Amino acid sequence: MNSPSQQAGKLSTRELCILALMGALIFASKVALASLPNININSVLIILTVIFFGWRSLYAVYLYVMLEGLVFGFSVWWVGYLYVWAILVVVAMLLRRNDSAVIWAVVAAIYGLVFGLLMYLEYFAINGGWEMFFAMWVAGIPYDLTHCIGNFVFTLVLYKPLYRVLAYFLGPPKFT
Repeated sequence: MNSPSQQAGKLSTRELCILALMGALIFASKVALASLPNININSVLIILTVIFFGWRSLYAVYLYVMLEGLVFGFSVWWVGYLYVWAILVVVAMLLRRNDSAVIWAVVAAIYGLVFGLLMYLEYFAINGGWEMFFAMWVAGIPYDLTHCIGNFVFTLVLYKPLYRVLAYFLGPPKFT
């Protein structure tokens, strides 16, 4: 019999299918809310995926990122998605045992607020230094504020109901 550490990287067919569905759901929810600038439920869906699947949630996150690139094109912004969403996974892993919707809403709000700052780091490295980075970041602050507020509200409202649905179908999260 394999030890848990040997099985940690292996996915069952069921887990692979669920993670693929979560990645597709994250993408579909963003497309469905695309008419609202920077307002989406990606953060709460990713947080819940991390709670239930741990590091394996990266499969769903990177499927989402790949779908973004395939549908909207691979450009400079897409490079930011490669690391920005992984940062949310890392933060959620650190707080994974937390069960408070309010704390998760604050985490999602802070993430929404710094999302633009994190995304524009690549502009510093690729396109023109501090001036370009600062100009892009300041111009995006209103969108970061809407992202912050949207993340807070959606996470506060949806965290518990979505958690219950996932727990019903998947069983309680296993924190191994």
